[in-house]
Amino acid sequence: MKNTFGTNVLTTIFGESHGPAVGGVLDGLAPGIPVDPETIGKKLALRRPQGAISTSRVEADAFEIVSGVFNGKTTGTPLCVLIPNSNVRSGDYDAVRDLARPGHADYTGFVKYHGFADYRGGGHFSGRVTAALVALGAVAETALELRGIKIGTHISRLADIPDRAFEDLNADIAALSDRPFPVLDGVAAEKMQAAILKAKEDGDSVGGILETAVTGLPAGVGEPWFDSLESLLSHGLFSIPGVKGVEFGDGFALAGMRGSEANDAFVPANGGIATKTNRNGGINGGISNGMPLLFRCAVKPTPSISRPQQTVDLRTGEAAELAIPGRHDPAIVHRARAVCDAVTALVLCDALAGRYGADWLGGTK
Repeated sequence: MKNTFGTNVLTTIFGESHGPAVGGVLDGLAPGIPVDPETIGKKLALRRPQGAISTSRVEADAFEIVSGVFNGKTTGTPLCVLIPNSNVRSGDYDAVRDLARPGHADYTGFVKYHGFADYRGGGHFSGRVTAALVALGAVAETALELRGIKIGTHISRLADIPDRAFEDLNADIAALSDRPFPVLDGVAAEKMQAAILKAKEDGDSVGGILETAVTGLPAGVGEPWFDSLESLLSHGLFSIPGVKGVEFGDGFALAGMRGSEANDAFVPANGGIATKTNRNGGINGGISNGMPLLFRCAVKPTPSISRPQQTVDLRTGEAAELAIPGRHDPAIVHRARAVCDAVTALVLCDALAGRYGADWLGGTK
């Protein structure tokens, strides 16, 4: 099982939903990057469940940095973070351990790992493991901010309820940075939360679309073909549980335009070059063009629902019916925002280290 991503700055994750801990390792990160436990804790809090619209399983996320940081800064050696699991109820899964939960990885994991995978709460496939990504991503985001690169994500749509579009990108990113429910329009936020609660009342769940903006990214990052910036980001983003679609700029809408509409005209700007529009989301030929990076991720409805569903017993092959017990989210899109920000930061650190060298991120080059 491969759990490492990246070429220059490598991210490794480990742990299971109901195991002793989850954690991660960042290898190849530059020395000298400030590591603030309060910043990491703040990012983890944005991923944490939020009252009635989330699961009742709330973990303290009392993380520990066990290597790679000395006197508050990265040393350049592997940085390892451990996050203990403390609020588990493994008994919730005993009665359904052999029933494949629709929408989950139970069947595929059973086939790949010959029945030896930890079934409790989804084991290593669980969204619980994303806590490690968020902790590591907080360090990566700090490194990017030192270079003037900022990341922000909002729920652009949930259950067919739209948020307003990004306007003043840096102002909107700043506003989202400490907003537990990441929506720019207050009225839309209320409607979305009401839709989540209605789905919960019905024993069901809802999905949504996350939209991410990155400002300050220099032109020239990424490669043509297989390591295009879109390819690298998509690889990382599709690793987030529940993400089933990624599009950049105007994405699929470009297919319905003429070239005269879809092309972004180049114009002189502040002694450099910019584009008049940004339909391509800040990337041309797989390489950043200096415009804001814009992309969206489709997040499916949480597959764990209490309504009866048709399934199969993995051991006997017989048909069965399942109503999933335990504590689950009626929506994960608002919590996935922190994961999306973290993965974006990790991918960009990897790509920037490849472009400028690892020490560039630490400000020593």
